[in-house]
Formats: sequence, structure tokens, C-alpha cells
Amino acid sequence: MLDELPARKVLLVEGASDEHVVRHLCRRHQNMPAFDIIDKRGFQNLKSAIGPEIKVSGRTALGILVDANDRPTDRWAEILHQVAQAVGQVPTQMVRSGTILGVRPRVGIWLMPDNQTTGELENFIEQLIPVGDPVWPRAQEYIDGIPVADRKFKKVLRAQIHAWLATREEPRKMGAAIGIGDLDAAALPAQQFSNWLRRLFG
Repeated sequence: MLDELPARKVLLVEGASDEHVVRHLCRRHQNMPAFDIIDKRGFQNLKSAIGPEIKVSGRTALGILVDANDRPTDRWAEILHQVAQAVGQVPTQMVRSGTILGVRPRVGIWLMPDNQTTGELENFIEQLIPVGDPVWPRAQEYIDGIPVADRKFKKVLRAQIHAWLATREEPRKMGAAIGIGDLDAAALPAQQFSNWLRRLFG
């Protein structure tokens, strides 16, 4: 039996939460192109895979989705270095609407949450909580009120979001909460991200 051919259009992500969020967002938006998602299980694994993934025979588009974390400029430079090693000289400026490099294959880069500010997937998800939701401030206050000595978590925003998710009629993970409409897939950040995927993979 012949081995399955490699996917022509691929999005690399850092973890399972990223993959689930992207899948559910795509289901909530119309006219989304088809592409595969590969969870590289961490930034370092993803970074080292960029060059080889670009060079896969038949590849037409490669997306790279990572968290900006505390230093977006440094994260951007790390990714761009890997891309440049594979395809040669590339533009050096981030694009707020999502970068797409005019190389072959097309290479797209998105730094969560918005290609400019510090943060990660949870900062993006926070912007999908419906405007004026009365429970969100209470979820924030609840987590903030836990004494530091008693905290078993390191990321406050992540804990706040999961506390908010726990109050839904049927509590679910972030991706599934998008799928059933608890998180607003029509919010501007979600639309901007989906438009980047359309431009990259369409």
C-alpha cells in the first residue's frame, strides 16, 4: 500500500488547545479553505520543524501559529530566521492582520493574540467572551482573590478563563465553547484571524 501523500496546506501549532480553537473557529465561519493542522507540542519543536515543513514536496502553503508571550519581537525574529534559512531573504516587518510572505510555498505567520501585543492564546480567547458578560468580572475576581501561597496555577488569565467556562450551562474547553457559541466567533479578533487563514490557504 502506498504511503499517504503529505498535505499541501498545513498549519503548525504549539499545542492541542491551539488546534482545537482553530478547528472550531473554522467550523463557525463560512467559506473556510481546507488545510491540515499539525500539533508540534511546544515552540522549540515547532521552530525546528519550520525549515523541513517548508521543503516538503508538493507543499503550497505553510502557516505558523505561535504565542507572542512576553517578547513578540524576539519570537518573530526566531521564526523569521528559520523561514529565511529555508527560502532566502524575507520581509522583516510583522503585519497586524497576519503576515503572509510572498515566497514559494506561501508562508503565513500569526503571533497570538494580535501580531503586535504580548500574550498568548488565552488573550485571544478573552476577546471572544461576549461584551458585557456579567459573569466574567466575577470569574476574574474569584481567581484574583485566591492567595498567592494557595495557588496551584501559574497563569492567572488562563485560570480566569477556565473559571468563566465552568459557569456555562454545559462547561467545555475553549475550542468547544466556540463551537457551541459560548465564545463569540463573530468577534472582530476571530474574524481577523479567520481572514488570515482564508488568505493563506484559499
